[in-house]
Amino acid sequence: MLVILGVLGAVFFLVVVPWFFTYILTRGRFHYPDPNDGKTPISYGLNFRWIEFLATDGIQLKGWYVPGAGSARGTIIFCHGLNRTRTEMLPMAAFAQALGYNGLLFDFRHSGQSEGEITTLGYQERRDVVGAVRYALQEGKAARPVILWGVSMGAAAALMAAADSPDVDAVISDSSFLSFRDTVAHHLKLFLRLPAFPLAYEVMYWSAWRGGFSPSDLDLEKAVGRIGSRPILFVAVEEDRRMPPAIARTLYARAASPQKVLLVLPGRRHGEGFNQATEQYKRAVSKFLSALPAGKP
Repeated sequence: MLVILGVLGAVFFLVVVPWFFTYILTRGRFHYPDPNDGKTPISYGLNFRWIEFLATDGIQLKGWYVPGAGSARGTIIFCHGLNRTRTEMLPMAAFAQALGYNGLLFDFRHSGQSEGEITTLGYQERRDVVGAVRYALQEGKAARPVILWGVSMGAAAALMAAADSPDVDAVISDSSFLSFRDTVAHHLKLFLRLPAFPLAYEVMYWSAWRGGFSPSDLDLEKAVGRIGSRPILFVAVEEDRRMPPAIARTLYARAASPQKVLLVLPGRRHGEGFNQATEQYKRAVSKFLSALPAGKP
C-alpha cells in the first residue's frame, strides 16, 4: 500500500503538478485587473481608429491606431505584458502622442480581443509585433522612426521582434526577463518555492513544446546581440523581485548600440515604473526619443 501511495504521489508531483502549471502558463486566460480596463484612447482625449491586422503566422490581432498631432515625429508600437491587454499601455500612448508620435496599441495573441489559443511569453508574440510593424508601415504609411515600447512579456516580444525585423529603429524595453529558462525557474521558486529540478524543467519543456519552440530559442541576451547598433532604452524597477534590475543591467551590457541607455526607477511593483516614477520615466523617454535620427514617412 505504501508503495502504491508513493507511486501515486510521485506521479502527482512529477506529472500532474507541472502539467497544471504548463496549462496555466500557456492556455490560461486570466486577466490581471488594470485601472484602464474598459477605457479607450477617447478616455485620454485622443482620436483613434479601430484596426485589425495579421501576425506573420496569420493570427488575427485587434487594436487601436492613434495618430500623432500634425506631422508625426515617428511611430511607437506598444506591447503589453502577460495577462494584460492593450489598455495597460494607454498612459504611455497618451504621453507619446503629446510628444508628437503616432501610436499603435494591440492585444497579443490569446489576449483581449485578438485570436490565438496559446501564450508563449514572447516567442510567438514576436510575430504579432512584426505584424504590427508591417501594418503601420504598409497600411498606415506611418512616419519613421518606428519604436517598440514593451513591458515585461511585451518587452521580451519587442526585443525578439527587433532582432528579426530591420524595420524596427529603436526599442524601449521595460522589465524584460533574461530568458525563458531563467524566468520559469525564477518564478516557480519565487512564488511557489518549487525547485528548478525537475519541476521547472518539466514546465519549461512542456510549455515550449506546446508553443512550438525550443526553450533555448527565447533568449533575450541573444536577441539584444542581434539588434546590433540600434538604440535601446532598458528600464527596471529597483525593488522588482520578478524582474530585478540585474536583468536590465545584463541586457544593457550585452547591447552593442552606442545609444543604449539604462534607467533604474524607484519602486517595488513589477512593470509599474511608468506609474510609480512617472516624471523620471517621461524625462528619460523624451531624451531617448529626441536622440533618434529622423526617419522618412
